[in-house]
Amino acid sequence: MFKRAEDDGRRALTIHVEGQAISAREGDTVSAALLASGLDVRRDTAVSGAKRLPYCMMGVCFDCLVTIDGVGNRQGCLVPVAEGMQIEIQKGKREIGK
Repeated sequence: MFKRAEDDGRRALTIHVEGQAISAREGDTVSAALLASGLDVRRDTAVSGAKRLPYCMMGVCFDCLVTIDGVGNRQGCLVPVAEGMQIEIQKGKREIGK
């Protein structure tokens, strides 16, 4: 569905999604890196459990919520990737205190 340009000169980074190492590029947002990874990165909504993917890519819709380095409810479309970042796909509601 999503495909990267061959080589745009940006430095490659490694991030971890659900414990799996994937390649990202410096300047990517978490959501862009997830979509480009080819992994199933759909999250489950808190109320109905419906599947969601990043949609607006500008922080309006909240369909890109992920847990980044242990902090939940982060909008992946607004957070730039960093080397070694740990990302978990959010499944349902986030428990308070976690």
